[in-house]
Order: sequence, then C-alpha cells, then structure tokens
Amino acid sequence: MVLADELAKKQRSISVAEFFEKNKHMLGFDSPTRGIITTVKEAIDNSLDACEEAQVLPDILVSVRRIKEDVFRVVVEDNGPGIIPEKMPSVYAKLLYGSRFHQVRQTRGQQGIGISAAVLYAQLTTGKPTTVISRTDASRPAHKMSLTIKTETNEPEVLSHEEIDWILPHGTRIELEFKSSIAAKKKLLEYLKYTSIVNPHAKFRVELDDDAFIFDRVSSDVPPCPVAIKPHPYGIELGVLKRMAAASDLPLSEFLVDSFSKVGAKTAAEICQYAKLKPETKADVLSLEQLSALLDAMQTTKIPAPPASQCLSPITEELIVKGMEKEFELDFIKARTRPGNVFGGHSFIVEAAIGYGGKLQAEGQATLLRFANRVPLLYQQGACAITNAVQGVNWKNYNVSQQGLPVGPLMILVHVAATNVPFTSESKDAVASVPEVEREITLALQELGRDLKQFLSRREKNKQQDDRARAICAVIPLIAAKVAEIVELPVPDTSIIEGRIMRRVVLKKKTTGGQIQIHIDNYTTKEQEITLYDISGDSADDANIPPTFVSEMDGEYTKLWKFTLAAGETFEVVYSGEGGGLIQMQGVSENLKVEVDLDV
Repeated sequence: MVLADELAKKQRSISVAEFFEKNKHMLGFDSPTRGIITTVKEAIDNSLDACEEAQVLPDILVSVRRIKEDVFRVVVEDNGPGIIPEKMPSVYAKLLYGSRFHQVRQTRGQQGIGISAAVLYAQLTTGKPTTVISRTDASRPAHKMSLTIKTETNEPEVLSHEEIDWILPHGTRIELEFKSSIAAKKKLLEYLKYTSIVNPHAKFRVELDDDAFIFDRVSSDVPPCPVAIKPHPYGIELGVLKRMAAASDLPLSEFLVDSFSKVGAKTAAEICQYAKLKPETKADVLSLEQLSALLDAMQTTKIPAPPASQCLSPITEELIVKGMEKEFELDFIKARTRPGNVFGGHSFIVEAAIGYGGKLQAEGQATLLRFANRVPLLYQQGACAITNAVQGVNWKNYNVSQQGLPVGPLMILVHVAATNVPFTSESKDAVASVPEVEREITLALQELGRDLKQFLSRREKNKQQDDRARAICAVIPLIAAKVAEIVELPVPDTSIIEGRIMRRVVLKKKTTGGQIQIHIDNYTTKEQEITLYDISGDSADDANIPPTFVSEMDGEYTKLWKFTLAAGETFEVVYSGEGGGLIQMQGVSENLKVEVDLDV
C-alpha cells in the first residue's frame, strides 16, 4: 500500500474540546496550584457579567474545601438572573459557546471558553461531573444538572436533571471537584481582594477550608451595562468584510450605514467615491477586488472614533480610590480616568491610580496591580504591556527611585477597559503591546506622578515645619526657665510665644514626681474636634478629667478623651502614674498639629 494511503487513514478532525484537553495550559490550567484560581476567576467573571446585565448588586459566595488529600470542591454561587434550563448544558459544558463573542462591548468573558474549560479540567483530574443549579425567578423551580463534556464532539452530556427547592429566588451555583493544591491560598485571596477593588459594587463571601473572609462593597450603584455597538470600519479585515457583504442584499451605501459604527449617509458616500464604486451596487455582488478597494477606502476616509461612553464601563476615579482605601492603608491615593481612545477600530479607556506610604513596604519594588475589563491579571507580569508602560516612565522626575519598576512604598494600579482587550494568550494573563494603549497608560501615570511629586514635596516641607515646632516646644520653656533663674525672676508663660510662632494645636506630655500632665493648646483660629489617645501602664483612675473610654489588656491601659477645643482654649488632664507609653491626637489635620512627649 502506498504510504500516503496509510497516512490518510490516520488523519481526522479534532474537536476544540479535544484540543484544549491536551493543551489545558493555554487556558490557565497549567498546574494544580493555579487550577483553583483559574476556576474561581472564570466563575466569578460569569457571575459579575450576569449581575451587571440584570442590574443586580452582586452577592457572590466562593467556597473552596478539601474533600481528600489532593481533591478540592470549589463552589461559586451568585444572585444573578439565572440561566434557563435549555441553555445550561451548552453554557457550562461546551467550549466556544456564549453570547458575547460577536458583541462589540466591554465584557469580562469574550470567548465562551473559561467556565467550560474548568468543567473539562474537573472531569480530567477526578472523572467527576460538574453540578450546576440555576433559577430564573421565584415563581419558577430551580433546576439542578450534572454535566460532563464529550471531548470527541465538544457537546454537553447531561447525566441527571431534576427540579429542586432552592433558597435563592434567582441565581446560579456551580460545584466542581478536581485535583489541586491549596498552596495558592495567598494568591487566591489576592485575586479576590483585587477583584473587590475594581468591582466596588460587589460583595464576596469567601470560605477557604476553616477560614472565612468578607470583601464588602463600597458602592450601592450597579455600573451601567455597556451597550453593544456595530464594528468600526478601522477594525475590519478583508475576510470579515467579505463575509459581511455576502450576507447582505442592501445597496452598498445602505450596507455601510447599517453595518458599521459612526458611518452616516455622508461618510458612506465618501467611502464609495474613494473606492470608485456606485452607492446603489448591491453589497453581495461585489468582487474580491472591489471589496479590497472598499476596505482601502474605509481606512482612508476620516471616521470618528467609536462611542466609548456607550460600549465601555470604566470604574471611575472616585470608586477606584474608595476600593483602594477599603483594602489598603495609604497616606496618599490619586486616580485618573483617561478620555476614550481607539486602536484598530476598538474603543478603550485607560484608568490608573497611585497609592503611597501607609503600611506598604518601604523597601523593594512598587506593587503593581494590573486589570483588564475589571479582571485582575495575576500572571505573566513581565510579558504585559502595562508593565512595559510603567517601566518606561522616568519615575526619578517625580522624586521616586527606580530599578525597572519604581522603588519604595508605592502601589500602582492600571485598568484597561476595551471592547476587545488584546491579550497575549487564551489564558488572558497579559495585555499585548499596542502602542496606543501603552501611550495612554504612560500619560495617565505621568499625570499621577506629578500629583505624587507635589505630595512628597509638601510632606517634606511639613516634616521640616514639624521638626522646628517640636524644637520650639521643647527648647523655649527650658530657655525661659534658665533665663529666669539667672535674672532671679519668676518663670514667664511661654505659651503666647509658641502660639504666635506655630499657629497650631500643640499637645505636650510631661511626667514629674509621679504625676502625668497632658496639655493641649489650640493656637489655630478654628474650633477643633479632638480625640486623645493615651496608651501606657497607668490606669488614670484619679484623672481630674475622667477618660471617655478605658480598656485594659495585658497590663496596658488605653485611655481615650473626646472633646471640642475652641480657638485659643486649653485642655489639661492630670493623673498619677509612671508615664511612658504612647500619646496621640486625632481629629486635627496633620499640618495643624504638633505632638511633643517631653519624657522622650
């Protein structure tokens, strides 16, 4: 037999499920550790998209529990609109099935692969089916299905289907079991924390074995669901144009207006003129040469950018700041949302934020948080256009050290919202290098860099002023006492001099002969609402002004006084004790207060 005949017998087509069964690493299932994170991510993406489409505030349960030594059960439950039973098998057990691939708008899921890939991964590692429960309305029963994927055909197989009672009036729950590891627990919590930051309207209840966490919402407003728009002429390729034209029997001018975004009758006429085609020619009879000329004319004609306000849903500066404040303690936070832009006919918006100080690590490189369409990008940081753009900024211009990434107690957040995010792979871990996107990221970071520079300059100036003020408070009374001793006169009251010099709220603490004296003077021109904290081994039982609140732990007492101090007034509390500990004043702006412990 001829060799070609033998080879021909071995040749056959493969389904997309078979392909990804052998190439699961392409979808983010390259290791047992990462498998949990990818599964949770894909399920949450679906839940958030569904809730936003239904304009429901997302309330999402995430549960990861060990079943055996290396087998885990992952549950993700939401309060979204649910899925009708006829569509449940295809949604969860058929790859490349979904509603968003052909829509030109911002969505988390795009390809219809993610959650089906998780189902495939579960049956590969444990052989067990996936359980899905869904309900669309309180007046209807919930449907429970047990599903697997027939990899040879990429078709769903329903092993069982029943109607059940369910506590939720509407929503969806998915349960999967697969071999994995909880070694990525920290990474999973990071993913959930970061997801909470860029989805401030969502609440996440998390159960990880015996631990429980809540990431609460900071906004009660569901972001407007992006509206699908027509494709833009600048993002069309010849093959796509050929297919679109073949499916239309409209005259060419009407075809252009009906099929493309931002193309009106006048623009359609210009395109026809450039292409040297008659506007009344039917679109489906155009030859390949005519279509090529039409495409060239579409790229040449000046056409406005697609309407970003309709098809995109940016987080907004205010909510980015709220999200970061919720999860991190920072001294400085600023956010920027850039105007809408376009690459290759695709609308996109870049948002960025910078956080500084607080409890961020003072040493090492800055923390970089990357997001695309409100989804955290946890892997392949070095291969991402966001990282390239951050490294390309000269941070030394903004008083920040740099070693590739900036160095110091710094957090940088970048979010790219687009109708078609240019990911580098199917796993959606990194954004590809698109010059237009990188330029917008750079501009946003430069704006924020200037804000950061102003903050750092003001802080340094305030530090110098504070140092001088503390020196005045500590030294002037000593000088006055010494001079009085020399001239043999009573020690004068130096508070007037201090007030004139500083114009601040001054706190002094001093221990003398077993008596602690805390003295606060308001040298400002405004009334101040003050909360005074005094933490030491002294109970202050005999204080001339009893504390508002006292708590004791391991022999250490936290005393709190709350009061209003008018301009020019003085507050003084005295009690017995040995002193030491910590004294702090809150409620007064940092640039208006001076705290001096004369015992130190």
